[in-house]
Amino acid sequence: MFHDTHMHKWHSAARPHEVTGTWANAAGQTANTIVRKKTANAETSVVTIPIELPQNDGPEKDAYLVSLDLYYELISAAATTVTPVIYKVTLPVTGAAVGAPESLAFSYDASHDTANERNTQDQHAMTLTLTTPVWIEDDHVIQVAVSFVCGGVVVVDWIGLRANYTYRL
Repeated sequence: MFHDTHMHKWHSAARPHEVTGTWANAAGQTANTIVRKKTANAETSVVTIPIELPQNDGPEKDAYLVSLDLYYELISAAATTVTPVIYKVTLPVTGAAVGAPESLAFSYDASHDTANERNTQDQHAMTLTLTTPVWIEDDHVIQVAVSFVCGGVVVVDWIGLRANYTYRL
């Protein structure tokens, strides 16, 4: 049996789905980097990232999601709030609706475990560690939604997300 506990999958800035706000592909604050940039407006914007990892319908095989590293930058001012949520969605069978997303419990890294630390004007590498890691079964979809509540002068650069998992076959 193959069992690797140090697997990672990068989800680039080009991957998210945004709700509210004006977002565009742009150059990052550092030369030769790309981001999804939200222009400054007083609004709540949500970035949702689908997590694409290997799936298997066998018990305890393929990806065992352990944590997620979120990379973003708040430029020009602090946000009012930055709130991530990890969802597990169960895909429907024929003739049924998609099940209600289940929020998965997690803890923050020590540099982001208070709201003020997540909201500061700065570059952020925030780790969300699942309280109970999950096997990604063939009928599940994992998504991360990050809400940015911003005043009129806050620019958000979404850099990307890294999923950290165990891979077992």
